[in-house]
Amino acid sequence: MKQYLITAYDYTDAEALNRRMAARPHHIEGVKALKESGNFIAAGAMLNEEGNMIGSTMMLQFETDEALEAWKQNDPYTTQHVWESIDVKPFKVAVI
Repeated sequence: MKQYLITAYDYTDAEALNRRMAARPHHIEGVKALKESGNFIAAGAMLNEEGNMIGSTMMLQFETDEALEAWKQNDPYTTQHVWESIDVKPFKVAVI
């Protein structure tokens, strides 16, 4: 499978954190499904100085770029306007 490092930054408007918190349970359910299907490697929220979530970093793997794109377009953080920008880079987990 191809591995990817996803860095997604949230919108910065006054309602951004509220949208994130409203979408979060749905996003977490999707991440659980990614784990069950073998697509999940690791993930977490990026925090600002106040400890508020301002983005996400994920390491995922998919068979194809198209499968990654389908996930990205359907994730609740995308559809519910939490993530303003999403950067995807090819990635290789080190086996140590």
